[in-house]
Amino acid sequence: MGKRVVVVGGGLIGLSIARALTLRGISDVLVLERDVLASGGTGKSSGIVRCHYGVPSIAAMAWRSLPLFEELGDVMGFRQVGYLVGVGPENVEPLRANTESHQNLGIEAELIDHEAVARLWPHMRLDDFAAFSYEARGGYADASQLALHFGAVARDGGARIRQNAPVARIRTSGDTVTGVELADGSSIDADVVVVATGLWADRLMSIVDIDLPLKSLRAELVVVDAGEPVRDVPVLSDLVSLQYVRTEGSGGELLVGNSDHSKPKYADPDNYSNQVSEAGLERAAAKVLHRFEKFPNPSVSHTYAGCYDNTPDWNPVIAPVGFDGLFLAAGFAGHGFKISPAVGTLMADLIVDGDSTDPDIPAADFRFERFAEGKPLTSLHPYAGAGEMR
Repeated sequence: MGKRVVVVGGGLIGLSIARALTLRGISDVLVLERDVLASGGTGKSSGIVRCHYGVPSIAAMAWRSLPLFEELGDVMGFRQVGYLVGVGPENVEPLRANTESHQNLGIEAELIDHEAVARLWPHMRLDDFAAFSYEARGGYADASQLALHFGAVARDGGARIRQNAPVARIRTSGDTVTGVELADGSSIDADVVVVATGLWADRLMSIVDIDLPLKSLRAELVVVDAGEPVRDVPVLSDLVSLQYVRTEGSGGELLVGNSDHSKPKYADPDNYSNQVSEAGLERAAAKVLHRFEKFPNPSVSHTYAGCYDNTPDWNPVIAPVGFDGLFLAAGFAGHGFKISPAVGTLMADLIVDGDSTDPDIPAADFRFERFAEGKPLTSLHPYAGAGEMR
């Protein structure tokens, strides 16, 4: 295993890849992070753990990743409170089909009725839901802590990590990668370069004339104080009101995110407001007050915003691209956290073996060329009104 590997990006995905490479016996791994570890998209992750995806390979990646989350437990603050999806009448059939698809992959998911949901989420209004799917092993955790764990395992395996080391460009000779050049003008030789820079991946790719269709979608989040303790309720994906909700901390606070992406707002990942807009706050408040009418005294605790790194089909590229020795892992559109261990495994497989070693996770699904081919990776059973994130 004499390959010299440079991983550009010290977030969750880059550190997962470094970890997986060392577990496969490649010890000459250098991670280069332009700022400090987990300081990009990782730090804004909602940290939701779920396997509910209409793309079977993504669902399989989430399922493969779950045992590690359970094993790490307190290391990453994993709260295994369950994951619940509720839909209206127009989405009952996609919900049933997706749940069956999950079960065929071995995922522990089931359809449950209104009475069961009332026990799981006693504060919630249920009359406009038509059906529910539930994963008892879902929940949420801390993405930054998971990233730092990946970094520690990678270091234990021989990898080196450099922070405050921005990469200016990828070096090539003919059709082969030869390394990277840092912003300070110094160069590092490598046989393999993996770009895992999330929102900034398209910029690095453009320097070597690779047109990565990546956009930064601004996403607003609101932290709501329910006015009373709300503990151990499942993460909720509300596909009627188009919001997702999970508890935050140990009190009565809830993290509320938007699932309506019909009017996307794109942003510069280096320059966007970290506060929810007045219109966004009004929309979120209306949804929360509708869904949780039993909260005694709800109020907004604080707000913030992040960005999704979106490809045209809202699914990632995890693949060799353009040059011999150049690999890309980007475009996760909010999926990255819950599949991150499997992403590292797939990338290590591609670098070491040239293909995926898991029949449920075909490498072809994540190829870069699918965009030019007009063959996007999309859900087999999309939800009306909320198909992008599922």
